[in-house]
Amino acid sequence: MQISYNTIGRAYEYAWLEVLDKELSALRKTRIVSNSSLRDNRRAWDNLEEMRKNKFIASAQAAVETILRLEPLMSVKGDDELLLEFQSDDLGVLGDVRDIVIKRPSLGWEVGLSIKHNHEAIKHSRLSYGLDFAKEWFGNPCSREYWQEVKPLFDRLKDEKSRGSKWSELPDKESGVYIPLLKAFMAEIKRAAQADAAMPQKMVEYLIGTKDYYKIISYDKNQTTVIRTFNIHNTLAAQACEAVPTVQLPTEIVDLKFRSWGNNTVEMHLNNGWSLSFRIHNASAKVEPSLKFDIQFLKMPASILSFTHRWK
Repeated sequence: MQISYNTIGRAYEYAWLEVLDKELSALRKTRIVSNSSLRDNRRAWDNLEEMRKNKFIASAQAAVETILRLEPLMSVKGDDELLLEFQSDDLGVLGDVRDIVIKRPSLGWEVGLSIKHNHEAIKHSRLSYGLDFAKEWFGNPCSREYWQEVKPLFDRLKDEKSRGSKWSELPDKESGVYIPLLKAFMAEIKRAAQADAAMPQKMVEYLIGTKDYYKIISYDKNQTTVIRTFNIHNTLAAQACEAVPTVQLPTEIVDLKFRSWGNNTVEMHLNNGWSLSFRIHNASAKVEPSLKFDIQFLKMPASILSFTHRWK
């Protein structure tokens, strides 16, 4: 039976919850919060074969000690309860990308983990005929100029959808859709940056997350687990002996252009050590008036620490 990427991702999140609970419950009082996300992730876990379950547990065990070392408030003894909770996917749409949140309500303290399996994609945002990406990303609606530029493109895609066309049947998918849509996207980004000096900061914070967190990526092929620190608001490792630097968000877009090869990817270079790529692609075989972005880091600030752990 073919297992979906969504099921695999949820199961890996569940493996981390299992490992965290096992480690922490031996040290203090803990409780896993029951909610719909827990039930969905547990169902995904139950659908995995034992070999993959063992790999996921090994991946989490390899890196959990680093998380406990950086966040000693997780394990320090006390009479209060430590909560382990899966977050709703809906919060990710609002900019909170944490999958697991560990809380001590009595202290008003929490820390979050973003869990990824075999990839480091930031978001899978969309451009569509009705989606105001600028309002979603940085709080300012798309301009009239943008909508005028993209309307003919999406009108065409609506017509193709009504005919049941497939993307493979469009002879000019890149020149007739991808390139003009990305040009309109870049022009809107530049207009927004000129209108709002804080726009680069707002956009990157939306893309990487509005809350501080540790990003955890399992690379099964190499049998390594990587932890990255996203300490934008200086809340990580507050009680640790080991300091985690505060990350400076960008204040300026230095360059925005098509990648030197291919016609479906835009590169954005910002100050303070940030660079991103935006690859646009169709999300299904049949034509839809909506396209997806695969957004990746090209470069991150040196203040984002990275820890690599080999599985045992």
